[in-house]
Amino acid sequence: MDARQSTRKIKIWCAAASSGQEPYSLAMTLRDLAPNLADWNIEMLGTDISTEILGKAINGLYTQFEVQRGLPVQNLVKYFDKVDEHWRVKPELRSMVNYREFNLLDSFSALGKFDIVFCRNVLIYFDQETKSQILARIAECMPPDGLLFLGGAETVLGISDLFQPIPKLRGVYEIAGKEAGASAFMAHPTIAAYAS
Repeated sequence: MDARQSTRKIKIWCAAASSGQEPYSLAMTLRDLAPNLADWNIEMLGTDISTEILGKAINGLYTQFEVQRGLPVQNLVKYFDKVDEHWRVKPELRSMVNYREFNLLDSFSALGKFDIVFCRNVLIYFDQETKSQILARIAECMPPDGLLFLGGAETVLGISDLFQPIPKLRGVYEIAGKEAGASAFMAHPTIAAYAS
C-alpha cells in the first residue's frame, strides 16, 4: 500500500463476477475495514461471459435466500434496501463496481492493469493448457506486488510458474520470483482480513 500513497489508487478485477456477490462483498469489506482508504480512488471491475447474469449484478437485486447465504445481518441492514420481497444493494455500493461482458479466452489488452485480481471458481472449467494461458495473461496485467485470489479448489501449482502461493493464506498468490509473502498489499489489514 505504501507504494501507492502517491497515486492513492487501487484497481481490482473480479474476473468471474457472476451476479455480483463477490464484488459487492469486497466493496462492503473495503467500506467497513478501510476508513483510511476513504479518499483513495478504488476502481473495481467485474466481468463475466454472460450478459444476462451481469444484468443482475448491475441491478444489485437479490432474493431473501441469496442474501441469507453468508451475509451478516448488520451488512444487510447497512448496505441493502428492502424492495418488496427482494433486497437491493444501495446505490453508493453499486457505484463502486463497473461491470462489463468479457470472455477469459479473449485478449486482456483492453482491460488495463490491476493491483488485485479475483479469479475464483472459474479456472476449474478449463483444461490445464487453457488455465496456464489464462494465468499468464493475468500475470501480464498485474504489477510485481499484485495479488491473485483463486477459489478453494483451484491452484497455480503444476499449472503456472508465474505465481507463488502466499504462506498461510489459502488461495492467495503473488507474482513469483521474490521472497514469499512479500507483497506490500498483505501488510494492509483490509487485504489480510479479506484473505483470511
